[in-house]
Amino acid sequence: MNPSKVLHIKIIRWVTENIPHQRLILLLSFTIGVLTGLSAVLLKTTVHVLTRFFTDTIRETSANWLYFVFPFAGILLTVLFVNFFIKEDIVHGITRILFAISKKNSRLLPHNMYSSIIGSSLTVGLGGSVGLESPIVLTGSAIGSNLGQWFRMNYKTTTLLIGCGAAGAIGGIFSAPVAAVVFSLEVLMLDLTIGSIIPLLISAITATAVSWLLMGEGVVFSFTVMDPLILHNLPYYVVLGLFTGFISIYFTRITKYIERLMGKLGKIYFRWDRERKRWVREEITGRKTLIIQRLLVGSFIVGWLVFLCPPLFGEGYEALTMILSERSADLLDGSIFSPLKDEQLWLLVFLSLVLLLKVIAMAVTTGSGGVGGIFAPTLFTGGVSGFILANIINQIPVFSVSENNFVMAGMAGLMAGVMHAPLTAIFLITDITGGHGLFLPIAFTAAFSFIMSQYIEPHSIYTSRLAARGELITHDKDKAILTLLKTNKLIEKDFITISPYDTLGDLVKCISKSKRNIFPVVDGNGKFVGVVLLDNIRDIIFEPEHYRTISVSGLMTPAPTLIEAGETMETVMNKFEKSGAWNLPVVEAGTYIGFLSKSKIFSSYRNLLQQFYAE
Repeated sequence: MNPSKVLHIKIIRWVTENIPHQRLILLLSFTIGVLTGLSAVLLKTTVHVLTRFFTDTIRETSANWLYFVFPFAGILLTVLFVNFFIKEDIVHGITRILFAISKKNSRLLPHNMYSSIIGSSLTVGLGGSVGLESPIVLTGSAIGSNLGQWFRMNYKTTTLLIGCGAAGAIGGIFSAPVAAVVFSLEVLMLDLTIGSIIPLLISAITATAVSWLLMGEGVVFSFTVMDPLILHNLPYYVVLGLFTGFISIYFTRITKYIERLMGKLGKIYFRWDRERKRWVREEITGRKTLIIQRLLVGSFIVGWLVFLCPPLFGEGYEALTMILSERSADLLDGSIFSPLKDEQLWLLVFLSLVLLLKVIAMAVTTGSGGVGGIFAPTLFTGGVSGFILANIINQIPVFSVSENNFVMAGMAGLMAGVMHAPLTAIFLITDITGGHGLFLPIAFTAAFSFIMSQYIEPHSIYTSRLAARGELITHDKDKAILTLLKTNKLIEKDFITISPYDTLGDLVKCISKSKRNIFPVVDGNGKFVGVVLLDNIRDIIFEPEHYRTISVSGLMTPAPTLIEAGETMETVMNKFEKSGAWNLPVVEAGTYIGFLSKSKIFSSYRNLLQQFYAE
C-alpha cells in the first residue's frame, strides 16, 4: 500500500480513538476559520494591489483607452488559466456549492481551494466587472469539504464543514462574523441547531480575527458615516424597498438572459455565402473555437462598457466610497460625460446608465470566461439605486431624505431581492457600514424588496439555475434526505423467479420454498415479463388437478410500473405514489434485478432522518 495512505489510515485511527467527534468538529471549524481568513487576506491584497496599479497607470497616463484593454487582458489570462491548468468550469461559485450539497454528497474538488482565488484575481484585478465574494466562498467551502473528506466524515458533517468554510470566507472578506453565520444558514440552508451554530461561529470569528490582525481596517468595503434617522421618513424606505425589488428583478432576469445569450453566441456564427449572396448561419462544434469566440466577443463588450462608464471597472467599492464621501461627481472623470460633471441632472443620467449597465458588464464578464461573483455588483447596484432615488425625492420641495442612508439601505435592498437573503443583507450592511443606528430602515427596505422580488422570481439568482434543472434540494429537506437514499442499495433480491412456461405445479413448489408473496416471471434471457401474486391464486393452489394444465403465463399480471436501475429516489417515490403499489420490480434495460419495497424505503428514510438531525 502507498506509504501516504498508510499514514492517512493511522492518523484517522488515532483521531477516532482519541478525539471525540464533537470536539473534532470544533477543531476543524477553527482550522477552517484560519485557512479561509488567510485566503481572504491573500485574495483581497492581490486584487487591491493589481487594481491600484492599473487604475493609477490609467490616471497618470490619461490613457482612457486602457479601460478597454485591461479587462480584455484579465479575461484572456483567466480563460487560459482555467482551460489549460484547471480544465473545469469554476464560474458561479455559490451555485456550485449548492450543487455539491444537493447532488455530490457535499464533495468539492481539491483545486477549488485555490483555483477561484487565482481566476478571480486575474479577472477582477484587471477590471472585470464582478466581485470576489463568490470565489472566496467557494474556496472556503472547498477547504471545509476536503477536510471533511480527508477525515472521512459523513454527509451531514461534511455539509456543516462546507458551511463553516462559507461563514469563514464572508467573515474574512467583510469582517462581519454575524452576517457570515446568517449567510451560511440562509443561503446554504443549513439547519439552525446548537450542533451547527457553534462551529459556524468559531469559523466566522476566527477568519474575521485573522483578517483583522493582518489587514486592520483594510476590508473590502468599510464606511462609518451616516446621517441621523428621522422616523417620519420610514415610509420612504418602503418606497426604496419596492424600487430595489424592481431593480432586483431586472438584475436577475438580465443576468439569466445574458447567460443564455452568451451560451448561444458560442455555438453559432454568420458567414457570407458568395453563391447565394447573403449571410448564412452556421453552428460551431469545436470546443476551442467556442471558447475563443466567447472570449473575443465578451471581453470586447466588457472593455467597451468599462471605457464608456469607468465606475464599472472592477468591483465598484471605490465608486460607492466616492458616493458616500459626497464626491459622486468625480465618478464622471475619465468618461465621455466628464465635461458635464458639475451638472446634477447629467450626474443622475450617468449613474442611471451605470445602474443599467453594471449587470450587463457582470454577466458578460462571467459569460466570456471571467471568474467572479454577484455579491459586489449587487452591493454596487443597490447603492447607486439608493443614491438615484434619494436625489429624485429631494427634487420635490417638501421632501428631504439622506442620500447616505439611502445608499446603505439600497445595498441591503438589492442584496435581499437578488439573493433572497434579507437577514444576511440586514446584518451585513449594518456591520460593514457601521450603520447599526439605521437597523430599522435597512430592515424595512430589505423586507419589502425581498417580498416583491420573491413574488415575481420564486428562486434567487443562486438557486434558479439548479431549480430549472430539478437539481435544487438544499432548500427542501425532504428531497435532501431522499437524495441520500441510494436506490441500488435498497434493492431486495430474495424473490424466487419463475418462467412463463412453467406450470402451476412448478409455481407451488416455489411457493413452498419462498417467504414472499410475489413471484417475478422472467424469460430464458432474464427479461422481466410480469408477476404472479400469491393473493390472486390462493383459490387454486390447493387443487392438484390443475397443476399440469394451468401455466404461469396465464396466472401472471403486468407490473404497475417498472423502476430502472439508477433512478433517483425522488423519481422512485413518485412511481410508488402514482401506482399505489408497495413493491415494484427493478430492471436494467429490461433485465430483471430485484424489487424495491416501499416499507423498506420508509424504514431507511426514518433511520437516515434520525441520523441527519441528531445533535
